[in-house]
Amino acid sequence: MDYRYGSHTVFKIEYHFVFVTKYRYQVLKGDIGYKVRDLIKQTCDFFEIEIKSGVVRGDYVHIFVSAPPNMAPSEIMRRVKGRSSRKLFEYFPELKKRYWGQHLWARGYFCVTSGEVTEEMIKNYIEHHFEPRIGENFGVEK
Repeated sequence: MDYRYGSHTVFKIEYHFVFVTKYRYQVLKGDIGYKVRDLIKQTCDFFEIEIKSGVVRGDYVHIFVSAPPNMAPSEIMRRVKGRSSRKLFEYFPELKKRYWGQHLWARGYFCVTSGEVTEEMIKNYIEHHFEPRIGENFGVEK
């Protein structure tokens, strides 16, 4: 297992994110594509989010990350999308012509978790720690 370690935690929390440019404009090509990749890497490094894999295409970004337990998926996306958008407008002022409202990314994103432990495995593990009462799904050891 490739668990990660914090000062008082052991964890393996992985997310697959997909987010798109506003209006699905194909602007993430060439220098802009490389810059958005670098900005996402910098942001993730700063927050100790490990990028397992990723790809930048014309109008979307896929990233598969391992995140610490103190970072909610919404917080990760807020940081990644916010910083990359702000910096891209600084580096490439021509983007302001297409995105006059200064919103590079569409509002939403796709997120799914990844892991090797199924819901059934967790329930089985919990149920066999002590004799459960029939019909009780959140027991207390006697």
